[in-house]
Amino acid sequence: MKKKVAMQLPPVAKEAPVSERYALELEALEPIAEIVEVDGSSKQSFMEGTRDADAVMTSWGITLDAEIIQNLQRCVVIGVGSVGVDMVDVDAATAAGIVVTNVPDVFIEEVADHTLMLLLASGRRLKLMDKMSGDGRWYAGRPVLNQVPRLWGQTLGLISFGNVATAVARRAKAFGLQVLAYDPYVSELKMTAEGVEPVSYAELLARSDYLSVHPGLNDQTRGMLSDAEFKAMKSSAVVINCGRGPVIDEAAMIRALQAGEIAAAGLDVLEREPPDPDNPLLQMDNVLITPHAASATTRMRSETRRRNGREVALALAGKWPMSCVNPDVLPRTQLARWQPYPMDRGPNR
Repeated sequence: MKKKVAMQLPPVAKEAPVSERYALELEALEPIAEIVEVDGSSKQSFMEGTRDADAVMTSWGITLDAEIIQNLQRCVVIGVGSVGVDMVDVDAATAAGIVVTNVPDVFIEEVADHTLMLLLASGRRLKLMDKMSGDGRWYAGRPVLNQVPRLWGQTLGLISFGNVATAVARRAKAFGLQVLAYDPYVSELKMTAEGVEPVSYAELLARSDYLSVHPGLNDQTRGMLSDAEFKAMKSSAVVINCGRGPVIDEAAMIRALQAGEIAAAGLDVLEREPPDPDNPLLQMDNVLITPHAASATTRMRSETRRRNGREVALALAGKWPMSCVNPDVLPRTQLARWQPYPMDRGPNR
């Protein structure tokens, strides 16, 4: 009998059968499991639909909080189809002995590209330049940019030094940027191997001409950029965020921009999405916003779905997944550690 993988019913139902709509996930899951859509219109209906599931897959919709997780009677693994896992109470899952997986390395290059795009565009005040070009202020653009330092030789500071930040650092050096990073959980040797200078958080804020925000969202990082941090930055600094919106205290950033404590911002993520139409950030000429689309390419969504399916399939097959967010739980499960073979070598070759 196949295992049950619960997936939240999409907002707009499609006529194609589940086997076709989830063909990418089923490439790995089909031999051992079936996907069953559950009603996510309310928390109660979602709990009823997932109670007897062997696995839950998610990337949007209802947050799997402690109550939902405690209601799972058979669940072995929760597969999250993104890098961030803030839609799952990981601590509750760990306490329940449930493995949480993610897809940490599928769209690294896309997000790094988008980060550099926002850095360049925000630094050169692209939003304002475009507006001036069309509203009769053709000759007003140059005086604005005469006040902006040239990029070469400027300093980029990275908060966190994971996969995306590493890819950003490699790109930034091609533009002549000096790169600093703050991450208490990453070895200095990893940073220096990339030509990146490890610094304290206070030094990062004080020295950065551009500050790119990359940490995951948790109790320690929520609102870590707030009034005091913005006041510690250069008044010419530009803030870039392609990570998690709530890492920045948005009201504090608005105050800092209005007061001239920082010069500009490029944001792919916001504290509240979609933003309220009256959000001041939308009206600022020195703020460039994209709609949480940094990872989007023709490859991203399909490969994310395949990878999510593979992670869940490994756990349902009784093996450790490749990307476990809460590895402390693994020794407490019945899953077996395994060593993948190179593609050109099987176990008997």
